[in-house]
Amino acid sequence: MVHHIGLQSSVLGQYLSEIRAIGIQEDRLRFRQNLARIAEILSYEMSKTLPSVQKEVQTPLGIAQVALPAQQPVLFTILRAGLAMHEGVLRTFDHADSAYISAYRKHSSPEDFEIEVEYMAIPEIDHKIWVISDPMLATGSSMVAVYQALRKQGAPSQIHILSAIATPEALDFVRAKLPSSTQIWVGAIDAELTAKSYIVPGLGDAGDLAFGIKQ
Repeated sequence: MVHHIGLQSSVLGQYLSEIRAIGIQEDRLRFRQNLARIAEILSYEMSKTLPSVQKEVQTPLGIAQVALPAQQPVLFTILRAGLAMHEGVLRTFDHADSAYISAYRKHSSPEDFEIEVEYMAIPEIDHKIWVISDPMLATGSSMVAVYQALRKQGAPSQIHILSAIATPEALDFVRAKLPSSTQIWVGAIDAELTAKSYIVPGLGDAGDLAFGIKQ
């Protein structure tokens, strides 16, 4: 299921507009902070759907009943572009374990590429709630490749994908390749994908804007 959070009127619109705007996005610190803010909002919305348990908490004046997550998720980020969003997800789920995966496009031509997954640093993930964040879902190929690599290490109890901007093609591809119960949380859905698999209007290269142009 796709949850298009940007359809609701909220401060999320401001953060999305600023990561897109040429003049504003040149400020790397602000760009990273806005990605983290977007991730916090998506994480919060997602948290409403997670299993919870009731707990009694002793206050100075009595006992309070509170609802807490029944299980902490494992937070996955796809290097390197996902690091800024991961900061926001981790601020929301501050008791969760983190996992890091590298995935990049290996081009055979300007239009053709395969996704290479070379590195994983992960905790125990079997029967855990998986939360995978990546700023851009352009084709969905990286997300699918990461999922396939992770499945060799364990099976999730739930899968949640967080992305600032996605395309319909990517959403369709991910839903076709991942379990039908997968929940996708996005800030915006942009209709166009170029021949070189760039999102239009999009925002450019999230990794380069956050951390500098790669060679």
